[in-house]
Amino acid sequence: MFGNWLKTVVLMAAIVALFGAIGGMLGGANGMLMALLFGGVMNFFAYWFSDTMVLKMYNAQEVDEASSPYLYTMVRDLAARAGLPMPRVYIIDEQQPNAFATGRNPEHAAVAATSGILQMLSARELRGVMAHELTHVQHRDILISTISATMAGAISALANFAMFFGGRDENGRRGNPLTGILVMILAPLAAALIQMAISRAREFEADRGGAEISGDPNALADALTKIDAYARGIPMAPAEAHPETAQMMIMNPLSGGGIAGLFSTHPSTEERVARLRAMS
Repeated sequence: MFGNWLKTVVLMAAIVALFGAIGGMLGGANGMLMALLFGGVMNFFAYWFSDTMVLKMYNAQEVDEASSPYLYTMVRDLAARAGLPMPRVYIIDEQQPNAFATGRNPEHAAVAATSGILQMLSARELRGVMAHELTHVQHRDILISTISATMAGAISALANFAMFFGGRDENGRRGNPLTGILVMILAPLAAALIQMAISRAREFEADRGGAEISGDPNALADALTKIDAYARGIPMAPAEAHPETAQMMIMNPLSGGGIAGLFSTHPSTEERVARLRAMS
């Protein structure tokens, strides 16, 4: 728990520093000050509201025991087994099979599943997936995951602003036109590196914890194999529009390869499945 809080603080400090560097490139000392203030405000906003933003990005609809008894009762049973408060439960109307957890702590957590994963997986497999997501809640991965997604989106927006306006120094002179292009490339790259540094190991831990909560490592292994086989062939528009949120999913939702593949925040499905099979 302390380790994740430390990572969160380091991430927030890195984001503010990156904002300051970008501001300095675009507008000298004044630009740096403005960017540092903006980064501080964004950190505050991300801590309190990033989960709401992410759920809105995916047009997630909250459900309860009356509207979705199958999913809701499953999550309630797994949360009780894990010793967690009952999270809010959401369904995303997307055919790609996927799921994620979000929120700033276990008392303010939410889990979301796509309609595609509900249709594709058996009850046994779905239990494994939702147990995986609840492990992220239990380990308090969700705060750093959600904040990194929100902040990476803000950095990308700032970089795009830089591309169009090219930057000016503190005397109002137009800066180097290449600055905007460089920032547009480097800032999202830096955000991706931050996400990559915090994401891969925790997926293995969430797989292990999910297998323990559900009591069936092979169920999660079967689910991951099935999701991997279909997810890349079924595009998810919100994820493509907000690629910074991809690291929150149980499986990478992005269809792009090439350079994007270098910054995948998920370990290989084959290795994840192999570790789960070994548990059983």
